[in-house]
Amino acid sequence: MAAPDSTPQRPFGRMLTAMVTPFTRDGALDVDAAARLAVELVDDLGNDGLVINGTTGESPTTSDDEKDRILRAVIEAVGDRAHVIAGVGTNDTHHTVELARSAEKAGAAGLLVVTPYYNKPPQASLLAHFTHVADATGLPVMLYDIPGRSGVPIATETLLRLAEHPQIVANKDAKGDLFAAQQVMSRCELVYYSGDDALNLPLLAVGAVGAVSVTGHLVADRIKAMILAYEKGDVALARELNDELVPVTEAIMTRTQGVIAVKAALEVQGRPGGGSVRLPLTRISRAELERLEIELADGGVPGFESVA
Repeated sequence: MAAPDSTPQRPFGRMLTAMVTPFTRDGALDVDAAARLAVELVDDLGNDGLVINGTTGESPTTSDDEKDRILRAVIEAVGDRAHVIAGVGTNDTHHTVELARSAEKAGAAGLLVVTPYYNKPPQASLLAHFTHVADATGLPVMLYDIPGRSGVPIATETLLRLAEHPQIVANKDAKGDLFAAQQVMSRCELVYYSGDDALNLPLLAVGAVGAVSVTGHLVADRIKAMILAYEKGDVALARELNDELVPVTEAIMTRTQGVIAVKAALEVQGRPGGGSVRLPLTRISRAELERLEIELADGGVPGFESVA
């Protein structure tokens, strides 16, 4: 497979999957499964990049040592065929800096830094936090604006000021506010990636260059095809592909917690990373699984054809 697409306008490629962290049945980190899943996502499904140790990677319940082990395993497995981005954001700036420096030593291509959660810092504090983290390494930084989880949005003016930092190059947008995204993109060079599978196409329409996706575990090839169709001006095809993906997004992102759903789907497919989650997450219920299988069959996901 060719090296990942990377330009100043698209620093991490078009299509990135926020990868799950595989565990064994007894809850231990499964490094071999992580490496195998990463290879599948890049070589078979066409991801330009992977986000490791993000929310979908259950980062709140993995240790720093586990984070380092899985990151190194994925980097070794995919080599230079994809951008491997390390999720390092926490609600402790000092800890985030430590994780960022560790990720740089491991060979990560960039950092994903989420808004500090629970402690709800004001905008001046967010500016200080992100600047401090960006100053700590030489790696490019993708901010992660997700107020539904963090409890506080990154305000437009804060994003514009952060965009002035040479290491802060992108924003994973899960704010759900298309006009706010337009306001930022029209006034600075900060590159936007959709961080919400339900809004992948709408965000492309207002200037995003790609997606950081959970459903990409299953349909990264089709999301990438949608992005390429839109870039080429074939909006009708992009809409057709987007419509086909609606049942997949519903199944993974709205019926139960996303990590639970995508790990259940991987297990049905017999792929690495399926099944086990760590408390406080629990395995999918039988009723939820039955509905998941029907919706993924409706979405044309391989391995679910017999359910249709």
